[in-house]
Amino acid sequence: MADHDRLSGKRVAVLGFARQGQALARWLPRVGASVVVSDSRSESEIDIDRAAYPNVEFVLGGHPEDMLDGVDLLCLSGGVPLDLPIVQHAVNLGIPLSNDAQLFLERCPAPVIGITGSAGKTTTTTLVGNILRHAGHRVYIGGNIGSVLLDVLSAITPDSYVVMELSSFQLELMTISPHLAAVLNITPNHLDRHGDMESYIAAKANILAYQKPGDIAVLGRDDAGSYQLEALLPGGVIWFSQREIIPDGAFMAGERLLVVGGSSPDGVPHTICERSEIRLRGDHNVSNVLAACAITGAVGVPPETIALAVKSFTGVPHRLETVREVGGVMYVNDSIATAPERVVAALRSYDEPLILLLGGRDKKLPWEEMLLEALRKSRHIITFGEAGDMIADIARKLSYSRRDDVHRVKTLPEAVTLAATVAHPGDVVLLSPGCTSYDAYTDFVERGLHFRRLVEAL
Repeated sequence: MADHDRLSGKRVAVLGFARQGQALARWLPRVGASVVVSDSRSESEIDIDRAAYPNVEFVLGGHPEDMLDGVDLLCLSGGVPLDLPIVQHAVNLGIPLSNDAQLFLERCPAPVIGITGSAGKTTTTTLVGNILRHAGHRVYIGGNIGSVLLDVLSAITPDSYVVMELSSFQLELMTISPHLAAVLNITPNHLDRHGDMESYIAAKANILAYQKPGDIAVLGRDDAGSYQLEALLPGGVIWFSQREIIPDGAFMAGERLLVVGGSSPDGVPHTICERSEIRLRGDHNVSNVLAACAITGAVGVPPETIALAVKSFTGVPHRLETVREVGGVMYVNDSIATAPERVVAALRSYDEPLILLLGGRDKKLPWEEMLLEALRKSRHIITFGEAGDMIADIARKLSYSRRDDVHRVKTLPEAVTLAATVAHPGDVVLLSPGCTSYDAYTDFVERGLHFRRLVEAL
């Protein structure tokens, strides 16, 4: 590959040495590039196994400007903001920017299904992959979840399918769109990174911006943020909806989920399942299932195959995941809920009395609407982490007479211990934090795994 790839002989800098940066550091030397990796952390903080990266130069503990000397391309890991001084310096020098997702899409020989949204990306991406596998296809799933797809690029053949979750962080600098691009929803998220909703929407819209004639766009008709993107598209759109009967896509009629168009070109809607047959809680997950039905129907998967996969799908870890029942109390891990909007979806998935655990690092998002819902549905709210004081203060101001039901602790272990103390049989203890995990954990997965261990130890 090194003899043919356009990066052969080029010098490439990689900013950030987390999951995506590490994949870039593995892949770029394979295609003949000279690589320098820079991270603001020191070597002792990262604990690099240099033997695993024999042809990579490391600049650690900061980003000196001279690291860009002779650089032809600057690749950013997902957590690296575009307004970082070293990134702006590269732009001023005329050095083009890229990332792992862009490099993969430029080279992938198979059709790519790209999925983005403020919530539901991982569940929908995973279900789409499962449906395609039920249909007998070889499928690669990755991107913002699971594998960094550059690691498996050499194994992908034209008759495969790639299902790729794409975050706004990846999309904001991309200049290529997948063959099939789906936007599930757009609600306030990551405003600490993007600054305002206009910038965040623009980043999400990039998944559609570079589609070619014959490509497919799938949008959520019930979500105002996704719906407005139709205006950007020159051709038709495939929709999914819980509220409207639509001519091409997937929709609800009463308690049934149906698909029409795509793999059902006769124009007759075909039943996938009853809502009661979906093994996931919440209206938001019904929407995710409809999205997956619309996507896979659009690429020709028969309705009966979609139905088999949907009925057998039990969800993804850290997303309303029941961990254990202890003394009649159910403990649920929804660590993926890193924005208040996602907490609202979790709250609406349960009729049982709730003990809600909120906290972590805030993303400068509005909390009032979610906390009003939480105060209505929860017997107790327990806040923890860096944003714990802020959340507790807002909740207490909103709750007035319920101030004794809002508790502040420092850490997740303290939150679980207190929850176990105040919970009654029949309650649900719900970790749905509404914040990122970066004040105490590397990501929401580590936080969710810690919650699992804490519950197993009760």
